[in-house]
Amino acid sequence: NTSDVVIVKFGLSIAQLIDVDEKNQMMTTNVWLKQEWSDYKLRWDPADFDNVTSIRVPSEMIWIPDIVLYNNADGEFAVTHMTKAHLFSNGKVKWVPPAIYKSSCSIDVTFFPFDQQNCKMKFGSWTYDKAKIDLENMDRHVDLKDYWESGEWAIIKAIGTYNSKKYDCCTEIYPDITFCFIIRRLPLFYTINLIIPCLLISCLTVLVFYLPSDCGEKITLCISVLLSLTVFLLLITEIIPSTSLVIPLIGEYLLFTMIFVTLSIIITVFVLNVHHRSPSTHTMPRWVRGFFLNFIPRWLFMK
Repeated sequence: NTSDVVIVKFGLSIAQLIDVDEKNQMMTTNVWLKQEWSDYKLRWDPADFDNVTSIRVPSEMIWIPDIVLYNNADGEFAVTHMTKAHLFSNGKVKWVPPAIYKSSCSIDVTFFPFDQQNCKMKFGSWTYDKAKIDLENMDRHVDLKDYWESGEWAIIKAIGTYNSKKYDCCTEIYPDITFCFIIRRLPLFYTINLIIPCLLISCLTVLVFYLPSDCGEKITLCISVLLSLTVFLLLITEIIPSTSLVIPLIGEYLLFTMIFVTLSIIITVFVLNVHHRSPSTHTMPRWVRGFFLNFIPRWLFMK
C-alpha cells in the first residue's frame, strides 16, 4: 500500500569484531541485523489454521526492506545469506539475517598503540525514501549479549542514532540509523614487543660515552642502535595507514631518537679523532691553546 508508511524497527547485534585494518582503514564485523515490520497481507486467523500463530518462510517469498550498509568497503552492501523470516498471525514479520560486513572507518593513529577509534556503520533503505519506509531504532544500544571478545580491541560504547538526510541526487529525504562503535586498542602486545625494546635500545646510546676510546667499539655500538631503531620504525610504517595527516607519537619518538643517535655518532667520531692525535702527528692550533689554557683557567680563577 503506497499510501501508508512502513515502519521498520531496526536493531543490531554484534557477534564478533573480526578485524580492524589500519592500513586500508576498514572494520570487519560479524553482525545480526534485527528487523521488524508489519505486513497486513500476511495476517491470518489462527482459529482457521489449527491455532498456528507463527510460521517460518523463505525470505525470498515475501517483501523485505532493502536495508543496506551505506559505508561498505568491499562491495557487499546488502545481506547475502537470505535466512527464513518469522511471520506472526497479526501480520508482524521478524527477520534476523547474519552478515559479515567490511565498513569504512577513518583511523586516527596519533596515540598508537594507546589509541581509541570511532567507527560507524550506516544502515538505510537504498531505494525507498522516508515517505515509503521510515526506520525506528529498536534499541539505542548495540546488543552485546552474544559478542565474542576480541584479543586486540575492546568495545567501549556502541550506540545507534536515527538520522534523515537529503542527498544531492534526489529530492526525497532518506532515513538511516548509524551505529557508532567506540573501540579501544589493547596495548599489551605492542608494549611488550615494540615500546619496551625501543626504550631499552635507546638507553644504550648513553653507554657509548662510557666506553673507553681505546676499545674500538664505540662507533659499532652507535651504528647498531641506529639500525635497530630503523627496523622498529619500518615495523610501525607497515601497521599504520600511509597518510600525511598525522604522525604517531611513537614514530616521532623513534625519529628524534635516531637524530640523537646520529649526533652521538658525530660526537664520537670527533672524540676518537682527538683521542688518537699525538704531538708527533698533529700540532695544537693557537686558538685552541689560547682558549683552553689561557681563557678558561682565568675565567675559573685557576693558576
